[in-house]
Amino acid sequence: MPEFLVFQLHGALASWGDIAVGEHRPSLGHPTKSALTGLLAAAIGIEREDDKDHLRLNQDYCFAVCVREPGEVLRDYHTVQVPGGKRSYAIRRDELMFDKHNRNTILSQRDYRTDAWYQVAVACCADSPPYSLEALREKLLKPRFTLYLGRKSCPVSLPLFPQISTASSLKQAFDQYPLGLEEETAANWIDAPKSKRTKLHRYYWEAGFSEEALSGLEATMRYPRRDQVHSRRRWQFSNRNEYYAAETIEEAS
Repeated sequence: MPEFLVFQLHGALASWGDIAVGEHRPSLGHPTKSALTGLLAAAIGIEREDDKDHLRLNQDYCFAVCVREPGEVLRDYHTVQVPGGKRSYAIRRDELMFDKHNRNTILSQRDYRTDAWYQVAVACCADSPPYSLEALREKLLKPRFTLYLGRKSCPVSLPLFPQISTASSLKQAFDQYPLGLEEETAANWIDAPKSKRTKLHRYYWEAGFSEEALSGLEATMRYPRRDQVHSRRRWQFSNRNEYYAAETIEEAS
């Protein structure tokens, strides 16, 4: 049977960056692939400049997300100083140092998700991945660098509780998590009465999972995402397809 590494992500704030144009910095409703590979890289201790290691994480592992609680959207407003005129600058420091007496202010909007709860499943999709799932689990238990949810201002609020799940399918791996740790998961900590919690579980996954692993999940939508790491050092990303399915939860809350 397929083997998966399953863990949870919960935070007071999270920000999963989408394509940004102008002053608005939107957030998706679930973690992006670049955010998840970055999370694993931080746990392992991979530096941002190590493009080769980041590409291995991107190519050798497949990711899926189950949104258990989508949270609420929070929009934060920032004022940003910019110099007047149409001059181009190589870096932000040059922009701030040039003509200190001729600066304008623009309004920037940044979106966050508040009190959201996700479950993440990772599977090996290469014959010789750099780390076994058990090795990744150990790294998530004792991360080298600080783990955060999209932005450095968004730390995780609860332990990730990573577990290895041998399941017949991806959906079963999500359903049987956390394997005896129910009292420790975000279900008992999120700021919402059980009667008001979502009755809809949303699943997102990428190409690369086996047909057996996708048993029980029938995609109803396909989204183009620009979150496939091309160069972490140069902050370049390429396109991929992401698949979506939803399940209505019948049991009483």
